[in-house]
Amino acid sequence: MSAPFKISEVYKAAQVLRNVARHPSLISVPRINPDVELYIKPECLQHTGSFKLRGAYYKISQLSDEEKARGVIACSAGNHAQGVAKGATDNGIRSIICLPAGAPLSKIEATRRLGAEVVLVPGVYDDAYKKALELRDEHGYTFVHPFDDPLVIAGQGTVALEILEDMPDVEAVVVPVGGGGLISGIAFTLKSLKPDVKVYGVQAKGAPSMVESLRDGKKVTLPAVSTIADGISVKEPGENTFAMCSEYVDEIVTVTEDEIAAAILALIEQQKLVSEGAGAVSVAAVMFNKIPVQGKKTVAVVSGGNIDVNILNRVITRGLVKSGRDCTITVDLSDKPGELSGVCAVLGACGANIISVIHERNTDRSAINDCLLRLEIETRNHDHIKEIHKALADAGYTVI
Repeated sequence: MSAPFKISEVYKAAQVLRNVARHPSLISVPRINPDVELYIKPECLQHTGSFKLRGAYYKISQLSDEEKARGVIACSAGNHAQGVAKGATDNGIRSIICLPAGAPLSKIEATRRLGAEVVLVPGVYDDAYKKALELRDEHGYTFVHPFDDPLVIAGQGTVALEILEDMPDVEAVVVPVGGGGLISGIAFTLKSLKPDVKVYGVQAKGAPSMVESLRDGKKVTLPAVSTIADGISVKEPGENTFAMCSEYVDEIVTVTEDEIAAAILALIEQQKLVSEGAGAVSVAAVMFNKIPVQGKKTVAVVSGGNIDVNILNRVITRGLVKSGRDCTITVDLSDKPGELSGVCAVLGACGANIISVIHERNTDRSAINDCLLRLEIETRNHDHIKEIHKALADAGYTVI
């Protein structure tokens, strides 16, 4: 496929966005994966908390006076919504945003605060997309696509210009993928200016639309998607983005929910950065060796930080479990005095901290005079958990 725009379009977008979008500097993160010279591009620090501001604002800036007068409409999982709302409000344009009803409350309220009219649509992003098209056709609004638009893609490509400016010798760039607008802009720009740079995409295992499309050689529409990475929860990639990913992206992989949660936790603890699930998939891919970047100077784009605080609490718990920092152990125990204190003594000697204890007498898994003891404990890592299991077994306890 020939590119839907030239590299000059990306440079033009950079000029328009010069005083609009932040240029977050690269941050070294050596502890995420010791075998990779990893840096992150923290678009989670962008105005509106996401890279989406770039493409949305640039697209709106290029509309004709007639298109602006009609008002703009968009659909979004949340981040594009805020970019469109800010771009429209800054330019004195009316904006209507269709959001999935299940979008994080923080994203819904942020979109309203930026001046947009919000329409909540039952379902996921693709359902919001259909509703936005209906309203466009009914009222004549100007549609601003979240990813499958050459001007939006050009705006996202400015991320690559900044990466090259900060690190001219970059060897690999890892990018979250939903509909494919960000990776299309980045991959096109990098391959145009520095063709030897490897570009890897990452999707959530529960929403692998681009992965399956590239595998089958045609656009695939998933029957359903389910992931904590709501920002990349897309059933079907775009026409332009599918073609550009086919031509310019080296490989796209998937990560699990637990791996995403562990990456979010690592960014919070090690870098004091809050990432949403979609933003953390790139870090998760490097963290769990899903892509061949060992020994390479690598940049992972953390695309957004708009995570609901209630979801964040659950994600942190999942991340603790995945990284071996939180563990639940069930012990088949004789129901007699001193047994519980014996188990606690073993855990204390191993340096584990008990968070909660559940003592169950009525269970069909135990003998009449036995019980089940469930303990949630704080641990250091997976090796520490193995040490605790061995210590309990050596002390004569049966761990289920």
